[in-house]
Amino acid sequence: MSDAGARLTAAGLRSLGINAQPTPKSDGRTLELGGLNSSGEECLPHKITLGDFLRIAESPDFDPAKTAFFMPTAHGPCRFGQYAPYIRKMAAEKGWDDLLILSPSSRNGYDGVNLHGADSQLIMWMALVVGDLVTRFVLKTRPYETTPGSVDDLYEETIDRFAAILETVGETPKAKLRRLVEEVIRMRDRFRALPARYVKGRPLIGLVGEIFCRQNTFSNDDMARQIEELGGECWLSDIAEWVWYANWYQETDIRRNSGLLSLDYAAAKVKTHTQHEYERTLLAPVDEDVVGYEEPPNVRELFKRARPYLPEEGCIGEMVLSVGKTIYLAEKGASGVIDISPFTCMNGVICEGVYPAVSDDHDELPIRVCYFDGVNTNISQDLEIFLDLARTYQGRSRWKRTYPAYFDEH
Repeated sequence: MSDAGARLTAAGLRSLGINAQPTPKSDGRTLELGGLNSSGEECLPHKITLGDFLRIAESPDFDPAKTAFFMPTAHGPCRFGQYAPYIRKMAAEKGWDDLLILSPSSRNGYDGVNLHGADSQLIMWMALVVGDLVTRFVLKTRPYETTPGSVDDLYEETIDRFAAILETVGETPKAKLRRLVEEVIRMRDRFRALPARYVKGRPLIGLVGEIFCRQNTFSNDDMARQIEELGGECWLSDIAEWVWYANWYQETDIRRNSGLLSLDYAAAKVKTHTQHEYERTLLAPVDEDVVGYEEPPNVRELFKRARPYLPEEGCIGEMVLSVGKTIYLAEKGASGVIDISPFTCMNGVICEGVYPAVSDDHDELPIRVCYFDGVNTNISQDLEIFLDLARTYQGRSRWKRTYPAYFDEH
């Protein structure tokens, strides 16, 4: 879904002996192939992922018998649950009977990624954590760089260095963890050394919404960069947030059906505990650098904030996370929140219905839902207006931003 997540997850799978590669960067051909091979009623992430897979199939050396497409799934009413079955149907129609679709589900916390035992899930988890981390460093640094392009260059270098560790064959997850921590420290020091002018006052804009569209820059016209060019700074909801939500749902489902004393429940709690320990270890070296940018300690903090508008027991999916995160971001000093969703997305539509109440209860916080359908649209004028509203909100918000110490040093 994100550039960092795809590249680093593929690297982790290579350490297990799997020739994993991210799909090529999306382009116009992606949308063309996705559109030609779908009905038009599907949402944008389906069109993009389908189009990118079909671009692979266009390559001269494509062999269905030696190819697998990785397409997770989910249950419930969201159309995402139909992506993998649709790809299987399309493959059968094209005669690709040997093509494998790997499709772990959020219902059991993606336990299906344990291709080579528990190690594979931990390795992929570390890939997502460091991918989210480098993305966070990019977004909090790029608006202040004094040498244009320096942050993007460091991002590419950092991804390559993380990937080199993750793809090393024969290492235990704990060995990879130790080496990744060392690389996190190097990444931190490199970002600290970048020429930058950290001036307080830029409006902080939260980006929430459907996970693919908000993470995939091709889907959202690289909205974060557009906001930066208009004088803002972005806080993007990360991928780990959804993993924690999937873990919570898995534990809740097991507890409801099997009780607290079941082996399945114990295994789910151990998995969550281990993932928390690995995440805390990886993030510990950057505590000082993310002051004011702290993610909530668990998804229950988001549930608590969303509950007056969307209770988690009755509203399953990203809508609860988006509403809860919007309020959390306001409390962290955000001056506005943009919900990025595919056109006709169920989560986006439901959130749009409750955002006016959220805004009224939080000093008329500017909240905007931006829908994307793959049609070229110029949203720069809308973003200019939104940034003006965000700057006005800064003066009346009851919550003020907390900045890392390096803001006071420049």
